[in-house]
Amino acid sequence: MKPLWLIPVIAYFLGSIPFGYLIVKLASGGDVRQSGSGNIGATNVTRAVGKIAGLVTLVLDAGKGYFAVWLAVRWFHADIRWEIIAAVCAVLGHMFSCWLKFRGGKGVATGLGVFLLICWQAIVAALVLWLIVLAFWRYISLASVAAAAALPFLVYVYYAPHHAPPVSVTAASAFIAALIIFKHRENIGRVIAGTEHRIANRK
Repeated sequence: MKPLWLIPVIAYFLGSIPFGYLIVKLASGGDVRQSGSGNIGATNVTRAVGKIAGLVTLVLDAGKGYFAVWLAVRWFHADIRWEIIAAVCAVLGHMFSCWLKFRGGKGVATGLGVFLLICWQAIVAALVLWLIVLAFWRYISLASVAAAAALPFLVYVYYAPHHAPPVSVTAASAFIAALIIFKHRENIGRVIAGTEHRIANRK
């Protein structure tokens, strides 16, 4: 029998792996936290060392969240309570990494990863919303905030159509969304002030 405490501990440590920091360190020897926005996520890694590194960061950050929930599924036979615990702990690990003095990323990619197994339909809908907001306003941060804000509602609708999802699922999706939005508070301020970085408007 596997000790129950292993799931939150393993999920946290998986989430805490600072892939963006490590990739930039390996690629250039620099510290991604001293570049651009100072974030360790895919967007800032792209600005620091290029698109391929950014894409790898995105995949790995999402993958660690997915793997944390996958382990919970395998160990506890798809018990949603443990999936939710793993999801929350993985996102907390990414945002408050023990390897970076309890600082970290903003949780968008890892949040995407943890919900792929829990409710992939909600993630697809959130990605569509992300693309729409990005296409109209060209702020990656605004698109991420919009998708995060919509996530609890999308999970509620798609997790069990015509039925309310378990309270733990609703609470966890709202908690993770709130954390992601909180982590973007400086970006929100810059969007309001008109100083936030926009992506290039390419036709």
